[in-house]
Amino acid sequence: MAPALNFAVPRINAATVRADFNELSAVLHYTRAAYGLGLWVSERLLIERLFPDREAHLLEAGCGAGRVTIGLWDLGYRQLTAFDFAVELLDQARSLAAQRGAESIRFLEANATRLGPALTAAGVAPAAGALFPFNGLMQIPGRENRRRALSGLHAACRPGANLLFTTHDRASSRVERALWRLEAERWARGERDPRLVEFGDRYFAGESGRTFMHLPGPGRGAGRSRRDRVEAQLRRASPRACARDAGRPGILRRMPLLGGAARLNGRSPAKVNRPDAGP
Repeated sequence: MAPALNFAVPRINAATVRADFNELSAVLHYTRAAYGLGLWVSERLLIERLFPDREAHLLEAGCGAGRVTIGLWDLGYRQLTAFDFAVELLDQARSLAAQRGAESIRFLEANATRLGPALTAAGVAPAAGALFPFNGLMQIPGRENRRRALSGLHAACRPGANLLFTTHDRASSRVERALWRLEAERWARGERDPRLVEFGDRYFAGESGRTFMHLPGPGRGAGRSRRDRVEAQLRRASPRACARDAGRPGILRRMPLLGGAARLNGRSPAKVNRPDAGP
């Protein structure tokens, strides 16, 4: 008989993730990346491809300490709104923007799963495109919450806007697939970490402190083939740089090259993926 799970242990939730990001070790880690790393080559290639108009209003979710935000500014994008719910990281982003002469960037404290009221209160106009970089979407615990965040971005953008995001993939390699088969067996025996919300979750400690991450299952059909095509195009455009990006140390363990890009058209982006492989 499988052992009973200890449901007295609190599940990871938004408050857990916010507290982890506001910890000193996380703030130092992401601030160093914002000041010294800038955009990855793969990020720059995708940004320039999906958002060719430098005058367009872009919305960045989960901006953290401003690594991607300031990278966008350096590329010439001037109509930027960026938000995060970790106030310590947000303070670092504002400070970096002031040092770089980018005070016109609008930074907001907001939760991606409850985005509408914050944007309305700040008078933010609909965006021409949105970004949720560096696995930010997958650091939201619970599938319904991730879908709620996607729906919020959908509502915050004009019809036809592009959404650029990144994510891990638990079927990305033979080793990864084997590890997740073992994890599935632990869940079947009732031996999973009781803090986790759903299969695919990880909660680990490293140099940036504690990190929650959901790793979605393999995509299927058109969504998977579209992602593979974009990744192949990236590798052809700059194979050495993209390979270097995929193996960069000091950010998060085993960061993948690409998560995906979706078009925010007349349907909710929460319905772009199949239910069994969605975010």
